[in-house]
Amino acid sequence: MADEQMADGWEQALAQSPAGAQQGPPARPLDAIDRDILRILQTDGRASIRSVAERVHVSRANAYARINRLIDDGVIRGFSARVNHERAGHGASAYITLKIVQNSWRTVREQLQALPGAAHIALVSGDFDVLLLVHTPDNRTLRELVLTKLQSIPEVLSTRTLLVFEETDLDPDH
Repeated sequence: MADEQMADGWEQALAQSPAGAQQGPPARPLDAIDRDILRILQTDGRASIRSVAERVHVSRANAYARINRLIDDGVIRGFSARVNHERAGHGASAYITLKIVQNSWRTVREQLQALPGAAHIALVSGDFDVLLLVHTPDNRTLRELVLTKLQSIPEVLSTRTLLVFEETDLDPDH
């Protein structure tokens, strides 16, 4: 029960931490215990404080304080489930590359975040400016997303869609 209360505390800490935590002061250096805690939570975000503490050989209070510090510093941005998108009703996935108007990243990012099925957005260098990962129920929905939603954003100059035929999540321990 105490671990459940502590987990609720993590959710509260995440909700209260500033959205731009990674843009604030630099995070404090991580030691081996912090890295072990991160590895455990990446593998099992539902691990109890007791389990984490035992596995890294610290007290529960120390593990709890370290996790809260990692949240406060913006190192841990949240806790989530790893989803099999096809089994969850999103049978079509694609990486979409976008070329955008220079200096429009912030505006474009806000519009991309609002897209249904958007899973990951990255500003990148190279032949295109933005890499967007989307999951949609089917190819028709994907087509609509690209042709009507993405291409109607004024700052988007061009798109290229790369269909995902198969994907594998990598284990953070390897």
